Amino acid sequence: MNITHSVNRRFVQLLAAVLTNQQLLNLASGRLYKGSAKNLCAPGLNCYSCPAATLSCPLGALQAAGGTAGYGFSFYAGGFLLLLGVLWGRLACGFLCPFGLLQDLLSKVPVTKRQLFPPLRYVKYLLLAVFVLLLPVLLLMLNGVGAPAFCEYICPAGTLEAAVPLLLTHAEYRQAIGGLFVLKAVILAAVVIGCLFISRFFCKMLCPLGAFYGLLNSVSICRLHLDEKSCVACGRCHKVCPMDINPAAQPHSPECIMCGQCVKACPQKALHLGIKAPKAKTATNTH
Repeated sequence: MNITHSVNRRFVQLLAAVLTNQQLLNLASGRLYKGSAKNLCAPGLNCYSCPAATLSCPLGALQAAGGTAGYGFSFYAGGFLLLLGVLWGRLACGFLCPFGLLQDLLSKVPVTKRQLFPPLRYVKYLLLAVFVLLLPVLLLMLNGVGAPAFCEYICPAGTLEAAVPLLLTHAEYRQAIGGLFVLKAVILAAVVIGCLFISRFFCKMLCPLGAFYGLLNSVSICRLHLDEKSCVACGRCHKVCPMDINPAAQPHSPECIMCGQCVKACPQKALHLGIKAPKAKTATNTH
């Protein structure tokens, strides 16, 4: 089954955003949902502290586990990410991430688009290693108290989804605004501006969750497949790719978010997004 032929991606993105944030009425009061569903992780980036959030952020859960006494690794959070990565790689980025949906909408603003300087794509792996995996443990070792470093010091999704609504609804929080919030507000503004000019700017450069999923793209059960015999190297898949990769040359690239844009653009139907590749086409004998 070709996923791009059976579902409407934008509908799935909207549905995933709503299911992940079912407590929308809490945005008016700034009250956080703390029900049993918060023990479960969302597949995409969505802040735990967002008043609308029903599920937890897997990155936040992973950092919280690393910052607990005993340096315990959360088998649930880590296993959840590994399971999703093995099942579908970065497909969650293309279909299920609310912050990915926001980036897609920002890319629709009619301004001249640029490409990210390629070496900057490796920043997200550095953030994954340092801020998600190492710093929570190091802070615990040094201070006796760990901290979700990426969430606390960088994450623009958390600033937008949690800090802004909470500041708007709680006067006491506004009185406590300090340098850390200013820093995170600057990061959020930079990400928003970056997304206007560079498609999926945050996904390409800064998202540790995408970095983790991307490492499993080449072994995931659901992946992008290429029928090399059908491909005529026309370049149309490369032209429409929001991640600026060439699917015909790198169908299993860790940068691929499996959005299916290349599949729809291919005139030869040489690309397929699904669990397994279709049977290779055979040439028709015209004699």
